[in-house]
Amino acid sequence: MPINTHQRIAELVDDNYAYAAVLYYFGIKFYDFDQATLAQACRQRGLKVKQVIAGLESVYEQPSRPLSLATYPIDLVVAYLKHTHFVFIKERLPYLSKLIHSLRDTDQDEVVKDLRFIFPLFVEDLIHHIYQEEDELFSYILALHQACREPNLSSRVYYDLEKRSIQDFAVHHSADDDDMEGIRNIVHNYDTRRAGSLHLRVVYAELQQFERDLKVHASVENEILFPKALALEKQVKQAIREKVGLN
Repeated sequence: MPINTHQRIAELVDDNYAYAAVLYYFGIKFYDFDQATLAQACRQRGLKVKQVIAGLESVYEQPSRPLSLATYPIDLVVAYLKHTHFVFIKERLPYLSKLIHSLRDTDQDEVVKDLRFIFPLFVEDLIHHIYQEEDELFSYILALHQACREPNLSSRVYYDLEKRSIQDFAVHHSADDDDMEGIRNIVHNYDTRRAGSLHLRVVYAELQQFERDLKVHASVENEILFPKALALEKQVKQAIREKVGLN
């Protein structure tokens, strides 16, 4: 169905909650422009209507996750995961934080109060997890990958193999898979019917989508990255055994 430029922003977002994020990235906060039409909001922000409509229509496109990711070499899988981390930290989490911070106190006071308290803690924990994963797991995997490409194994690889294990990383990662359980309980399992305002319904929908994206991200790590990394680690250990045997 074509997007009507004379429809109010509130009506557009109520039709599809994902529109709120697109408008936000164009500089149109739906809760500040809710009574304006799309055409009026674009004029006020100095935007081209056709460009904004193209952005809104893009929400119906398929996700950009490569379908053949399992066939990619491990360094490209790591690059894909790092890019996802960047999007989470620089785009998704700031948007969610802004949405929650902008909620009016009249929007189900207890839910809003709890979200404002718990969400910053969730963000802090998730960012810490992401940086720890990149500094420890990803750097270890890339060191193993590099070791397989070099004729002589570096001393760092020996040290890493003594201190680290892909199996240990995988077990720890599985224990952290349900990061959003507390938030899910606060917002009634994302039941938008229990949200009193459009703004709160958008928050519920965006939190649910973020949880889905986290699960996709975790599945790439559990089903693609870790099996590849385990095989790589085994290959490096075998190369070390052969080297020791020759010596």
